[in-house]
Amino acid sequence: MAESIDLDGNQTLVEALPALHNPRARRLRSLVWNDFTKKQKLDGNYEAICNHCAKKFTANSRSGTTHLRNHLNFCLSTRRTDGRKRGKKQLIALKSTRINNYDKDGHGGSQFDQEVSRQDLSRMIILHEYPLEIIKQIGFQTFIRNLQPRFKLVSEEMFMDDCLKIYENGKSRLSELLETLPCRVGLTMDRWGSNYGAEYLCLTCHFVDNDWKLQRKMLNLLHFEAPPTAEDIFEGIMEKLHDWKISRKLSCMGSDQCVSDQVAADNLLLNFLRSTDSLHLNGDLFLFHGLVHVLDVVAQESMVQILEICERVRSCVIFVKSSHEKLKRFQNAAMLADAPKKNLVLDVSSNWRSTYLMIATVYEFQNAFKNLEEYDSDFSFDVEWGDVKSVKECLETFDHMIKKFSGIRVPTANHYFIDICGILLLLNSWSSSPVPVIAKLASQMLKGFKPYWDANIMVLAIASILDPRYKMKSVEYFFKKIYIGDYEAKMKVESIFSSLRNLYSEYVVHSANSKSDQALLCYTSGNSGCLVLECGTSGGSHSSSHITLSDTRRGLDQYLQQTLSSQSIKSDFDLYLEEPVYIYKDGPDDSFNVLAWWKLNAAKYPILSLVARDTLPIPLGNVTTRIEDRPLSQYLNSLNPLALQSMVCAQDWLRGEMEANVEEVECSANNIVVKL
Repeated sequence: MAESIDLDGNQTLVEALPALHNPRARRLRSLVWNDFTKKQKLDGNYEAICNHCAKKFTANSRSGTTHLRNHLNFCLSTRRTDGRKRGKKQLIALKSTRINNYDKDGHGGSQFDQEVSRQDLSRMIILHEYPLEIIKQIGFQTFIRNLQPRFKLVSEEMFMDDCLKIYENGKSRLSELLETLPCRVGLTMDRWGSNYGAEYLCLTCHFVDNDWKLQRKMLNLLHFEAPPTAEDIFEGIMEKLHDWKISRKLSCMGSDQCVSDQVAADNLLLNFLRSTDSLHLNGDLFLFHGLVHVLDVVAQESMVQILEICERVRSCVIFVKSSHEKLKRFQNAAMLADAPKKNLVLDVSSNWRSTYLMIATVYEFQNAFKNLEEYDSDFSFDVEWGDVKSVKECLETFDHMIKKFSGIRVPTANHYFIDICGILLLLNSWSSSPVPVIAKLASQMLKGFKPYWDANIMVLAIASILDPRYKMKSVEYFFKKIYIGDYEAKMKVESIFSSLRNLYSEYVVHSANSKSDQALLCYTSGNSGCLVLECGTSGGSHSSSHITLSDTRRGLDQYLQQTLSSQSIKSDFDLYLEEPVYIYKDGPDDSFNVLAWWKLNAAKYPILSLVARDTLPIPLGNVTTRIEDRPLSQYLNSLNPLALQSMVCAQDWLRGEMEANVEEVECSANNIVVKL
């Protein structure tokens, strides 16, 4: 009997036809036979049957196995793709329970469950923001009746109760998770608006779970009838933090530095938490600002320096689009210039990214506009194309960075330091440009960017140090380029290093206190000023006239403990920094999963891994959005504040479950292919 292993890792036995004994028969040594079964046909020849698709191939001794390998590559690739598609389709149903069986008449079917189907429909309503009135619509009722005649639609009130139960169950699970979580959580706030003048403040927490995966969970949607004051925001946030029992577990809070009442509320919260002595480094790393939002604001506020160029470029587009005849002449000029086949873009002056897109598109049609200027006496372009190019390149940098930061799949805090340093170096260079318009634009951008740099460089640098690919190297390299003189750069580097060491020391103390009732190894200050290991135990000594073998061993332990204080044992912090940087060769830099690395090395760096677990989830990239960027749908606007909070939070949690399940399916498929 031949043995094979299917793609799910389950062993199956494949029966072979009885074969004549052949003394010359030899063992099948090729690994390809793990996926094929060799059988002897009645005519004496052999065939190989694929264990995955049952396709048959010749398998005589002179046939070799190359054709089998070629088929296996295609067959497994196809199964992997199909498996992913099937997995995603199953996850769309949110893992609803379906028990396959057969009806009495022998036809295949699935067991119907009214309660499960009601839950599925309630989840669908939450996920896609369908109004509850959908259950009254004739088309929907007909669809349900034809799909499953036994399914009974209930009232809107009952479906709303089902949705609220989904929210309450999700809230209970999340509350239990946060309460038992051994690490800290970060908090961000997002301002939402409604069509009826009310405002909402969305609270979201960020943390690393026990499997070292980044989690983002919406907590609350605070409702304010009128624009809230700083005291209103502070009191609302504190109430919810106490409800979730995380008021003493916060690591950071992301805020909008452009809203005055929000800044005041942030300071109220910071001062209160400082008074409770619940923040690391006395709250020096507590407040941060979202990088994407900052770049967007800096670019928008700098557009005032290039109003003249923008207006002249805009007038060119308006001229071309003003009549069909002019558009036709421009198309002819573009054809002669072999210009790209795309449309000109007219911007919205209040949105700098649309203005950048307009400038970039016009620059691509540079030769077309030059031709138009020669052939059409009504058209003239009195701007230097060199200035247009320089402005385009400046705005392009900000547009590229925003897209890059917004598209990071696992947005841990280590992703941003290098690019932020690069932006600052570019702005410093541009501000000294011989092109006046670029020097003015860059100087204005620097004016808005420097406050962000000063307020956030500490946490940005610490997160970069906790990336094993860089450690202190990235900070040392860029600070030498950014700061004037070796002394200033050295002092800045030492300041970052000192803050990280102090942060680490606080974790050492906390870890030692939490284990004070156990035999442990903790970190204390040795004669050299460095952190060293010291043994301790909560058990007392005992005296006895009877000496045992363990007593003789205890003498050695005591001697080791006495001599340990004079030895210089390195902490995991020093060990981490002294070891070479990690060379990542498995793909582009953005694909490196720093959390997976720390999960693998947590035992080696027991204290420093706690620092990494609390620091790396800080969402330094995209935090807040403008109210007009996050409008509520008409259906959500119609709900009362409690129902609205329940629906949007439940929607966030359900989508998070779906994304996690899809990722799990993809990882499983990748692992199967890697093993093969």
